[in-house]
Amino acid sequence: MSEAPASATPPSAPTDESYRAGAVDLLGALAYGALTAFERLADDAQKAPTLGDKIHMATMAAQQIAYFDRMRDRLKEFGVDVLVAMRPFHAPFDAFHEYTHPKDWYEGLLKAYVGDGIAADFYREVAAFVDPETRELVYEVLSDHGHDEFVVSQVRAGIEADPKLAGRLALWGRRLVGEALSQAQRVAADRDALTSLLTGTSDRPGLDLAAISRMFSRLVANHTKRMAKLGLQA
Repeated sequence: MSEAPASATPPSAPTDESYRAGAVDLLGALAYGALTAFERLADDAQKAPTLGDKIHMATMAAQQIAYFDRMRDRLKEFGVDVLVAMRPFHAPFDAFHEYTHPKDWYEGLLKAYVGDGIAADFYREVAAFVDPETRELVYEVLSDHGHDEFVVSQVRAGIEADPKLAGRLALWGRRLVGEALSQAQRVAADRDALTSLLTGTSDRPGLDLAAISRMFSRLVANHTKRMAKLGLQA
């Protein structure tokens, strides 16, 4: 069983400066992530092999806009414009998507399942250290609404129809996990406020280096479980 994200009990008031900047970064990252997810899901919908698949992808894309609106509203409560909060994440997110552009329907599905899955795990870990209201919103935004099972059924059916697909998707999954972990580490390194949520401050507990190492081990372990659920080698 994987280790659960660590928890903390930060003040609930969004004006507390000991973690306010980190919470804004977290919401900004997720807001920009929702926008890019909307674009990718809408693009995947155009590649969908059936009308039912297209409807599913379009529904998931619309959900991302609803999430964006929720995070924009929460940022307003912090007194921060969503455009300002998202700005630091344009370059790393756009670079990730440029390096991992899917070639077909199955690669797009795997990217959403694997790449977004690792990112969601990372931001859940960070959310353990923000105020309860923000944490609840983050957990809700990052929860699965049936898309994981859709991806699993689609990929397994594709592999059953064409066994050679498994090898190609396994290689694609390894590339995705490498790029996603690099992105998470790059974002954490570039954003001191976000990192301070994990490491803590003089008056607020956080994770030490060993705990942070275990956190990244959990990200890899969860990735391995996802790939196994697809019937693929991690």
